[in-house]
Amino acid sequence: MRKRTGHPVLRALAWVTAAAVLVGAIVGVTVLHQRGSLNDFLCGGDCGDRYVTAPEDLEALDPASQELSAVPPADVDDVAVSNAVEAALGQPLLGPHVGVSVRELDGTEVLATSPDAFIPASTTKVLTGYAALTTLDPAQRFTTTAVLDGSRLVLVGGGDPYLMATPADKGFAAPADLATLADRTGAELVEKGVTQVQLAYDDTLFTGPADNPVWEPSYAAQNQVSPITALWTDRGRVDKRRVEDPSGTAASIFAAQLTERGITVTSVEPGAAPAAGTPVAEVEGPTVAQAVERMVLTSDNGAAEVLARHVAIASGQEGSFTAAAAAVTTALENAGIETTGLVLTDGSGLSRQNRIAPTTLTSVVVASRLTAPELSGDLPVAGFTGTLVERFVGVPGRGLARVKTGALNQVHSLAGTVTTADGVVLSIAVMVDQADLTRPLDSRAAVDAVVASVAGCTCAAP
Repeated sequence: MRKRTGHPVLRALAWVTAAAVLVGAIVGVTVLHQRGSLNDFLCGGDCGDRYVTAPEDLEALDPASQELSAVPPADVDDVAVSNAVEAALGQPLLGPHVGVSVRELDGTEVLATSPDAFIPASTTKVLTGYAALTTLDPAQRFTTTAVLDGSRLVLVGGGDPYLMATPADKGFAAPADLATLADRTGAELVEKGVTQVQLAYDDTLFTGPADNPVWEPSYAAQNQVSPITALWTDRGRVDKRRVEDPSGTAASIFAAQLTERGITVTSVEPGAAPAAGTPVAEVEGPTVAQAVERMVLTSDNGAAEVLARHVAIASGQEGSFTAAAAAVTTALENAGIETTGLVLTDGSGLSRQNRIAPTTLTSVVVASRLTAPELSGDLPVAGFTGTLVERFVGVPGRGLARVKTGALNQVHSLAGTVTTADGVVLSIAVMVDQADLTRPLDSRAAVDAVVASVAGCTCAAP
């Protein structure tokens, strides 16, 4: 028999060291998972609410149940709220132009520090999401179609913001993809005895310029947003880089996929689908509600612009930047939402010409709980999901605020709901557009601190 070697104390020390390393690794992975730092590895992007463990006092939101709209408003002590945010609002990092709006869920105004409208950045998407959910059918799906016209096959873009080139599941409803459309199209063509086609692509659902003339020229170079068209794949990107002609690129990808399936493609060029054409195949993407969820959670600029165009088309207008902005504004006005000072030139918030008052944002959040309850559940959870996975760490707002973020140079904003220390749910918006330019992360944290101060407040009236 072979004898064990090594001193017992050394063996024990080795076991203790190994155990400590294992525990440390488990703790480290757990922390990274909670912060969302493993999302790219686990899900190819943000994993969504179902992959994280929220605090016990953060109730799961089920928009279909209408529970949010049924929450009775509390009698809130206005002075307590004002006192709670006083110190946070005094931080020089916020700059000289700061606006805060706090409302009860019945719309009662609790706090309004400024009547001004501010550069909103991506909190604009709260308005776009609301307009999409109230103007369109939330269950409506985006369809991409192949239509045959003699020897010409037309790929028709239906304005699907999440159409992919190949099958993929990025942590939410599986999107439609061109490869599946090529499978179906190829099979149908072969059955019809067609083995050679001219391929045309129709992206005429949207009109006007594909690039917003008021956007900063640097946005394209910085990979911020693709040209907005009714036909693209992977949000207008190839290998994660934006392309100049998303429609033509999508058509070229589709042509290659058809070739792989035995269909010879002799040419690829733009062309409208004929009214009398024969539908060959189609793929359906996510519903409007699913697209809004993804757009809000990840602050997807391209999806916001596409959704805004659909709002315009559903309102009887053309699918352009100008018409989309007007249609979103009309949707708010039709809902009785206060729009004083509102200026919209896009649906994403990339434009520095946009202006939204904090009171408009809180009014939209309140209104959504009755007319678009999905929106409240779509908002990122502070410290856990979407654009907030690495924010609100170690402060009262973590897990208690569901807010949409906004950020441009010197601009930081948050809009959504926050639960106070005594369980009162309030609508809140915090906006600054002249923040300290030299310390952007600290300025952003200062805005978070305002929401955190409300989360830590005992604000219910005695």
